[in-house]
Amino acid sequence: MRTLDWIPLDLAAPRAVEVGDMISADAGGTPIYRVLALEADRAWVATAAGAPARAMPLDGFRWKGRES
Repeated sequence: MRTLDWIPLDLAAPRAVEVGDMISADAGGTPIYRVLALEADRAWVATAAGAPARAMPLDGFRWKGRES
């Protein structure tokens, strides 16, 4: 079974967020979003496959999930 380990999101780092990443405002909190596209300082995200995508500011997210 896959689990997500949460690491702090450093938006100043190069390529801090990439398409396919899982991000959240709280570590392990909900909602958890998958990044579908990036645009300036926003990410197009969705909570599940087939769910409507919406653009959200990246500075509202604090955590990035890594599958382990």
